[in-house]
Parts: sequence; structure tokens; C-alpha cells
Amino acid sequence: MTRSLISPDGKIADRDVASKLVIIMVGLPARGKSYITKKIKRYLAWQQHEVEIFNVGSRRRGNTNTDKKDVEPEQHTPEQAAAMLLNGNLKQPPTSAPLSGQPKRLSAAEGRTAMRRASTMDQTAQFFNPTNAEASHLREQIALTTLNELLDYLLCRGGSIGILDATNSTIHRRQLLFDTIKAREPKLGILFVESVCQNPDLLEANMRLKLSGPDYKDKDPVQSLADFKDRVKAYESAYEPLGDYEEDHAMQYIKMIDVGKKLTHFGLEGFLSNGISNYLSSFNLSPRQIWLTRHGQSMDNHAGKIGGNAELTERGHLYSLNLYNFITQKRKEWLVEQKSKAAASSFPPVPGDKSPPYPELNRELDEKNTCVWTSMLKRSIQTAQYFEADDDYDVKNWEMLNELNAGKFEGMTYEGIARDYRTEYEKRQRDKLSYVYPGVGGEGYLQVISRLRDMVREIERIKDHVLIIGHRSVCRVLLAYFMDLTRDDIADLDMPLGMVYCIEPKPYGIEFHAYRYNETASTFDELVNYKPQRTVDRHA
Repeated sequence: MTRSLISPDGKIADRDVASKLVIIMVGLPARGKSYITKKIKRYLAWQQHEVEIFNVGSRRRGNTNTDKKDVEPEQHTPEQAAAMLLNGNLKQPPTSAPLSGQPKRLSAAEGRTAMRRASTMDQTAQFFNPTNAEASHLREQIALTTLNELLDYLLCRGGSIGILDATNSTIHRRQLLFDTIKAREPKLGILFVESVCQNPDLLEANMRLKLSGPDYKDKDPVQSLADFKDRVKAYESAYEPLGDYEEDHAMQYIKMIDVGKKLTHFGLEGFLSNGISNYLSSFNLSPRQIWLTRHGQSMDNHAGKIGGNAELTERGHLYSLNLYNFITQKRKEWLVEQKSKAAASSFPPVPGDKSPPYPELNRELDEKNTCVWTSMLKRSIQTAQYFEADDDYDVKNWEMLNELNAGKFEGMTYEGIARDYRTEYEKRQRDKLSYVYPGVGGEGYLQVISRLRDMVREIERIKDHVLIIGHRSVCRVLLAYFMDLTRDDIADLDMPLGMVYCIEPKPYGIEFHAYRYNETASTFDELVNYKPQRTVDRHA
């Protein structure tokens, strides 16, 4: 939410290198690093930062996300690189870079050589044994190649945050990465993020989730699990957690234990590092449902007016009653389903179980509450009236959930704005995401994103069910966060009255369901395979 001569749009400017950040993940396998990196990327991208993940394991398996248009002249295209990986007879890679000093930057050909050799080797547990000199050397080469790809993204392709997803479990590896970054660009910020898992049930569940990953997909689950545990033991033999060394060398870090149960950090500098720390502190893996809907029809909706603080129409009141009945029924169904899963599961899971349940299922599910959050506006509060009368629901009104303020256009129709304020209307049509309504209190979507940051962290933190009865802009912004939608989608996301969305956080991502209100039958019909679409309404 800043502006400057070098950054008129408020984003991190290309030349403001000191504000850019390299996030280096640290931790043993099956500690949730990839889960954490994806959530960090989703949160930062939602706040309109340019951010990408660079996964070393993916490169080790021969995959790359290098875009053809960004390839430097002396490099090969991805198609040529793939052919060389399969058929080429390339030179052997050079010796590893030193622990400190000026690390040698690997060429593209050297990186491809390392990836080709690694992809042809048997990548079972022995490949990850620190005593396997050849494999250790290749893994280091691939890590450096991936890091240089990340640095190219930040320094040459307009990126703001690059996340290096790998174990990086030794001081030697972390110092090597640190030196490589500083040799390339001393001003770049570096943040280490370590994921530690102390809960044996959670660790067992994480390990079994790996069986559906690319290293073990379609292989015997029992043998795969045994091999993966051997791989973890190989890493454990040389593992050095973040701590005294990083602190003695003034390296900022965040240590996360049991996916948010405990968080410690050291030497955090800048708004990005501190914002990430605050976000990570809100994580939890508790099974729950997050419901999202707009209020029922209001008088202003009926008249086609934007903004305002109108009351519900008769149709709006009927929607509030049927919404209460629907959520109450779904709450009961969820409890029955979760208890059934808990009864059919075992912890630790049995061999061959690829889809382990949450460890939290062992706790009493009947204790889970359902919170109903509305804005401070009448149409949102009135839609929650039947929940308010039921002691089983906890209803709260939040100012940050208020609809986007249309400034001096409050109470007008889009047709009226197009007729009387043509220049403003066209300006909004060109860039709805960045547009700010004129007049006192006028907002835009970027302002709504800013004020909903705390709301997102609160939703991530609580372990209870949540029903949010919001408004079009608020629902668009929140759904864009949970669905990891692009910035091009946020302001144009189709968000009609009568739609209800359900998001269930999972260890591997989310489950998503959408329901449309059937006014004739007073029911909510599930839309199978529904995906959020951009609206065809040029005004909305």
C-alpha cells in the first residue's frame, strides 16, 4: 500500500533489489516444507507480490519450469535441454564450490549435466546417503542450478520473492547457498525457514502422504514407505538444525514446529520477513469447514444500486432462513462423516494406507463450534438473524468485512456512473483491480485485500467451523486467496447472490464445494466440478 517514483503501482520495483527476498526452506523430508512453501506463495501472491517456488527435487527428477522466452542467448531452449538430458554425452561437472568466498556460478550446461546424471541414477534411499560422494555432489550441483534459476527470476525477470524448496539440512549447504546469493547480488534479502516435526503421529501421516508423490507414485506402498524411511534416516545422520551458527553469522531465520504449534525466529528484517512470520504463526491442521456466501437480496440490490446500507427484501429474509437450515444440516453431516472416518482409521496408520487421517481426529469432534461472521452492514447482519437466535452458533460482526466503499458513487447505479462520470467508468473498466473510487472513503480491491490480511490470518488460526456472510468484493477477495486465483481474476470473479462455497483445508491443500440456492425449492444444489469463473457482467 505504498507508492513511489520508481514504483507507481506500489509493487516491489525491479531496481529495489534490497526489498526482494530469497526464502530458503530447511528441514528433513516429510516435515511439510512443500505444504508451507505453497501456502507462503499463495499468501504473498494474493497480496500482489511476484513470487515463484523453485523445487530442487523437481529438478532432480529432470523437470524444470524455465520459460522459453526467458532463456539467455547462450542457453538451450527447454526442448533442446530435454533432448540433451536424454541423449547427450556432456562433460563431467566441476568440483563443488567452496564453503565461503566467491562461489563459481554453474553454467546452464553444467546444470543440465547434473540433472541428466541424477535422472539416470537409482534414486532410492542410497542416493540420499551423505556417504555417497557422487550422489551428494550431484545433489549439490542441482541445488546450485536451481538457486541460479531463482536468482535469474529475481534479478532478470521481474520477480520479488523466490522460494527454494529443498532439505538444505546442513550448515555447509546453507552457507554455500548464502555465499552464492551474496556473490551474485549482495543486497538481496535471505530468509531461512525451517520446518520441524516432533509429533510422531503427524510425522507418520506426512510420510504416508509421500507415497502418492512423484518418487513413489504407482509403486508398492509398503516397500516405498520402507525406502522413504531409510531416506529420512540418511538425512538425519548429517542433519544440522538452524540455530547458533546462523545467529553467529547474522542470518535471519524462522523455525516452525509441528506446522504452527510453535514458532521461533531470529533477526527478522523488513516487512516481508515479519509478515511471513505473522502468517506462519496462524497455521493449523485441524479438520474444519470454511463457508463463504454473500448476504441475501437487499433493497439496493433490487434497485441496482451499489454500496449503501439497505435492509433485506422479503426474498433476502427467506434466503437467511434457508441458509440457516442448510448450514445446520451440513454441520450434522460433517460430524457424522468425520466420526466415521475416525472409527475406520488407525493411528499410526497401517502399512499400505496412502491417505492417512488427521492426527487431530483423535480428539473429541463434538467440541467443534461454528462461528458466523458478518460485516457491520444491515444486509449482512440480517442474513445471520436465525444463527443469532441459536445458542449453537457464535455470531460476530466485523468492520473489516464491510463492502468496498464506493466513495461519492455510493447509492448510484453502474448505468448512472457510466452516463454521468464516463471518464471514471472507463478508468475502472480498464483496471478494476487497481481502481479506487473517488470521494471520501473511496476504496478499491487492493484496499480490500489490505484490510482482509488480518481476517485471513484469523481464519487460518481458528480450529472451529466458520461461516462468513459477506459482500461481493469481500467474497471475491477471500475466495481468490483460498483458491489461489491470479490477480487477473480477483476483481472479475463471478459472485452472484445465492452462491455458497465450502472450503475444507487438508494437509495437501483444500477440498472445494459450491452450492447454488434454488429459490423455487428452497434448497441448495451442489454444483459438481464447479470452478470459479469470471463474470460476464461488464458492470459488476
